[in-house]
Amino acid sequence: MTADFKSNDLANTDHKNNGNVVHNPWRDLRQFTDARIGLGRAGISLPTSEMLAFQLSHAQARDAVNFPLDINEMKAKLATVNAANARVLHLHSQAVDRVTYLQRPDLGRKLNEHSRQLLLDFVAEQQQSTQEKYDLAIVVADGLSSLAVQKNAAPFIAELLSQLSVNKPLTLAPITLVEQGRVAIGDDIGELLNAQIVMVLIGERPGLSSPDSLGLYLTWEPKTGLNDSLRNCISNIRPAGLPYIDAARRAAYLLNEAKTLKLTGVNLKDRTQDDVIEHQQSSRHFLNAE
Repeated sequence: MTADFKSNDLANTDHKNNGNVVHNPWRDLRQFTDARIGLGRAGISLPTSEMLAFQLSHAQARDAVNFPLDINEMKAKLATVNAANARVLHLHSQAVDRVTYLQRPDLGRKLNEHSRQLLLDFVAEQQQSTQEKYDLAIVVADGLSSLAVQKNAAPFIAELLSQLSVNKPLTLAPITLVEQGRVAIGDDIGELLNAQIVMVLIGERPGLSSPDSLGLYLTWEPKTGLNDSLRNCISNIRPAGLPYIDAARRAAYLLNEAKTLKLTGVNLKDRTQDDVIEHQQSSRHFLNAE
């Protein structure tokens, strides 16, 4: 038996020490990610603390889906961040409750009749005074995580409006707050409000390390029946994911490009992060050595 084999054999008996968790060196990377890596082991099993943490995250993810949105609190928050137009329109999809919303995704994409009429009345009221056409309509929908909306929508909008104010200001429609809504409901709202671009902020499907992840969907010239290839998406907006300031910078870039190119979707690329090859000023082929 070699010395190396003896050394490995002794190391492999560490798990037999009752009550001791065998440390995993990968655990040091946990300071950079919420991912479950380097959990260690106790015998041949996960440490009890890690199993309990997993069960807690699973419960939080389930709660995020079923937890109702606090409408009054959200309306107050949204009215504060958009001081120029503090009116918040409370809307509802055709999904009458959470069970229907989860079982019938199609109903979450359409406004109910009361909400549709509310928007029509609002537009008629506006046309009597200013004949408004809005540059941007912001839609906040609970989606699959009301927790994400409750925690992240207002601070993100505040940061976005701050960054947009640096350039030529956009004409903003009143913020709409939608219960039991899915992404495509923004098409109905944007079309009824006569908005050039609609931005939908929605709670994303919760993960085991991210029950509060907010998604953003941007659509040029919204109208009922558009498909997802005509949208741009920014995902995982939250302090532990994509910070508000970075998400707002990317959203502002996409808004500006959308207005310039008059489109969104697969033909509009986000160039805020990548140093792409076509932006590099060089006549040499990248495979040629110096």
